[in-house]
Amino acid sequence: MSTNTPATSATSVASAAAADLVFTGGPVYAVDAARSRAGSVAVRGGRIVAVGHDEVRELIGARTEVVDLAGKLLIPGFQDAHVHPVGGGIEMGQCDLSEYETLAEYRQAVRGYADANPDVEWITGGGWSMEAFPGGLPHRSMLDDIVPDRPVYLPNRDHHGAWANGVALRLAGITRDTPDPVDGRIERDAAGEPTGVLQEGAADLIGRLLPALTAEDQVAGLLRAQEVLHSLGVTAWQDALLGAHANITDATTAYLTAVDRGLLTARVVGSLWWERDRGIEQIEELVARRAAGTRGRLSCTTVKIMQDGVAENFTAAMLSPYLTACGCASDNSGISFIDPAALRTYVTALDAHDFQVHFHALGDRAVREALDAVAAMRAANGWKDTRPHLAHLQVVHPGDIARFRELGASANMQALWAAHEPQMDTLTIPFLGAERAAWQYPFGELARSGATLVAGSDWPVSSPDPLQGIHVAVNRREFGSSAPAFFPEQRLDLHAALAAYTAGSAYVNHLDDTGSIVVGNQADLVVLDRDPFAGPAEEIGATRVLETFVGGERVFGR
Repeated sequence: MSTNTPATSATSVASAAAADLVFTGGPVYAVDAARSRAGSVAVRGGRIVAVGHDEVRELIGARTEVVDLAGKLLIPGFQDAHVHPVGGGIEMGQCDLSEYETLAEYRQAVRGYADANPDVEWITGGGWSMEAFPGGLPHRSMLDDIVPDRPVYLPNRDHHGAWANGVALRLAGITRDTPDPVDGRIERDAAGEPTGVLQEGAADLIGRLLPALTAEDQVAGLLRAQEVLHSLGVTAWQDALLGAHANITDATTAYLTAVDRGLLTARVVGSLWWERDRGIEQIEELVARRAAGTRGRLSCTTVKIMQDGVAENFTAAMLSPYLTACGCASDNSGISFIDPAALRTYVTALDAHDFQVHFHALGDRAVREALDAVAAMRAANGWKDTRPHLAHLQVVHPGDIARFRELGASANMQALWAAHEPQMDTLTIPFLGAERAAWQYPFGELARSGATLVAGSDWPVSSPDPLQGIHVAVNRREFGSSAPAFFPEQRLDLHAALAAYTAGSAYVNHLDDTGSIVVGNQADLVVLDRDPFAGPAEEIGATRVLETFVGGERVFGR
């Protein structure tokens, strides 16, 4: 636990041993309860030993490394409370579409990758955006003419659907007669033929055929991702899915390999995947996986439960039906992947075994079902320090806002999504209707209710850059966008947004000696190229990370 003692006095500084590392020439923003500022920080043995002003310079010795901030801001390291780094890192080395926006660009990238990798059995990777296609749905024919002889399987940017060519469909035996799985949907044309788009659990019909990744493939992906995240100031994260799901291979071994090789420089909490086609019998296995997977800087102390899908493909679980294109009520209210009564039983049992539960809850019905499960666990087990959290929270019914504080359930926000952009404006708002659209990403209301806010990126679904997420949390529009603010009454101030990405996420990660710059805490620190508090809110997104430190060791910069 952090000691949260005040800045060391000049007398005690003068009598103390020299520091290993001193930051000076501030400002330093502590992200503590007082929102305090300082001008210097000293580190010894990987921990903060002094926070103050000129007196801290007395800890500079002959072997002390001195970082002159030169007016640039020092803050605690960012922590990502919901991210998929191994998958993101692996996709960076495959057919990565995440940097492109149009069908023509996607086709060019796929063709280029296929030509450059003639011996690759499957063309995979992903990262395409639904907004590039009418109704958010590409077609197999858009791939068939450029890769006619090999299977192509490309998950979309949010990884709740995939785009396949005809070869992949044939290998999987998917025809007009193939039924939809209970947890997904095969998109079909007017004649009933599969189009090549597979939503949610249906994607696994092809995903399970992909060649297995080797352990070294996964280690390489992890290290690639770690480098990216450190460059963005991320010092710790919660991996939101450790287990086998769809075409995802369990990355636990990759993490442990990195730990054993001394290569894992971040602090990581692993969320063990809850297999939604199984029941309470899997808890014994999860207990064993927690013990085997907790070593060094990796702690597999969390269980991830995906309760619903996403709004854009109408699988997010809603309290009332989606609208159709004409604005009429449909017969579809999305999918609750786990029966709500069973969910309450599972969550209560997990809490009794001291697991944190990490929910994917995007629609208002899924949010309510998750909160009901937390309420059931509190009633059965009393209040334990397991710190459950609900991620995504796209649509939250106003009646459920206060329950986060009342139940001690943290609100895990992906702030970058709370903005007007084509996927929101064309594929979401028209199908939610005006009333529900205004319930989206209610960060301001959650903060005012007293809820604990934490933050994550969901990368590779969206950018892993915390500063871009903070920009949107404060402005409710993307950096550089001229779009109107997205329900501006839900803005956060910069203090609250920055705290969510540091102290808030540290809380939900049970990393209580991180997340703020106070004496006794780990020296997980980030140097920014400016003080975003000193400029206009519209320029927050221009801020960049210069250096990143974990335990006083530089992991990015210089």
